[in-house]
Amino acid sequence: MESYLYVAQIVVAVSLILVALLQVRGGGLGGIFGQADTVFRTKRGVEKTLFQLTIVLVLIFIILSIVSLKISD
Repeated sequence: MESYLYVAQIVVAVSLILVALLQVRGGGLGGIFGQADTVFRTKRGVEKTLFQLTIVLVLIFIILSIVSLKISD
């Protein structure tokens, strides 16, 4: 049982790293093409999906970490 949790934790960690690297720092995806950074705008489309996926993966990672800590005791 513990080995499955460790494997799941590794998979979630790698997925979290990849999703975090896919996010564009600063002005978002529009910043790549020269869009002004001073304009306030909301996340839409792929940016919003990646942001929400990052939050979900962090929560899953925290839960897996706590569960694996409780089982190993």
